[in-house]
Amino acid sequence: MRDNFFTISVFLLSIIALISCNHTPDTSKLKREIIKTDKTMSNLAVKEGFYKALLFYSDDDIIKFNDGQYPIIGKTEFEEKFGKSSGPKTLTWEPINAEVAISGDLGYTWGNWKFVLSDTTYYGNYFTVWKKQKDGKWKVALDGGNSTPPPKDIK
Repeated sequence: MRDNFFTISVFLLSIIALISCNHTPDTSKLKREIIKTDKTMSNLAVKEGFYKALLFYSDDDIIKFNDGQYPIIGKTEFEEKFGKSSGPKTLTWEPINAEVAISGDLGYTWGNWKFVLSDTTYYGNYFTVWKKQKDGKWKVALDGGNSTPPPKDIK
């Protein structure tokens, strides 16, 4: 009787272990998470400034591409370059789509940005690669974009 109990217990524990190891993350949920995080970062940029928002959401190993410049590599370099400035508060963006790796620990968003100055408005596209941290929060691993003409519905 005791041997049967032991055998059944080992069998059940093995099944549970297999199910746990083969757990596939809910990528639809994770897409919603990074889109929400992306929008929250844009809202923070309006309140606190773009540099502060990006610094707050940066992974330690962030790579930031800037038009006409070499990439900034690492949160430390970003802080050295922009840490004393809050950055513009008129740069906003809106994600259009997101994708998440089947592993659930890496994803990206892309969309449109708008930068309003007193005499002109600039437009463009962006991409942001997000890395899930051990605490479950999403942080920016790679960020960049390009400028575009104004949207067709704006003259």
